[in-house]
Amino acid sequence: MVLADDQALVRAGFRALLDAEPDIDVVGEAADGLRAVEVVRATRPDVVLMDIRMPGVDGLEATRRIASDPALAGTKVVILTTFELDEYVFEALRTGASGFLVKDTEPVDLLRGVRAVAAGDALLSPSVTRRVIGSFTAAAARGRPPEPPRELDQLTDREREVMVLVAEGLSNDEIAARLVISPATAKTHVSRTMIKLGARDRAQLVVYAYEAGLIRPGWLAT
Repeated sequence: MVLADDQALVRAGFRALLDAEPDIDVVGEAADGLRAVEVVRATRPDVVLMDIRMPGVDGLEATRRIASDPALAGTKVVILTTFELDEYVFEALRTGASGFLVKDTEPVDLLRGVRAVAAGDALLSPSVTRRVIGSFTAAAARGRPPEPPRELDQLTDREREVMVLVAEGLSNDEIAARLVISPATAKTHVSRTMIKLGARDRAQLVVYAYEAGLIRPGWLAT
């Protein structure tokens, strides 16, 4: 994996923690977004921990460049932020990030999150999903209401239902329990929905669901 943060001490702390794990290797570091993109292109890591606020090219633009590069389709970006409600988090998800972590995350949760993203899951807890998306939908409500994209016509009713549950932050096991289906079937529905919509991962499904108006403010419990 690659670490991108303009604070050397932060990078050193993350590296010490991650390198101590037998199944995780830190293959590069960067102090700004431009260098992060260069390192990622050179090393092709599974996961990048990306700070947003860096000098020059920031983490948001670096994430956009990585996510839009077909050669880096196997690389997942996790945004590092000081606050859960960083104003750029939702935009980072829109540009292709697979989730985000606050910098004071417990070590065990950081390791679990890195492994989850490497396995293809989105790093979005239900509580954080509600906060981030709530901010987005509140802003969107002041403009024009979202118009469901035509791509949604490709989805079955069940796939739309599953997409909404993904947007709530539910895991495959939780979706299976909610719909009384097997976890394998839930995973299949999620995968097919991602393929039909061209989504990189579950985080992109969350963004898609809100932008399409499938979830609106007040639908999720606080």
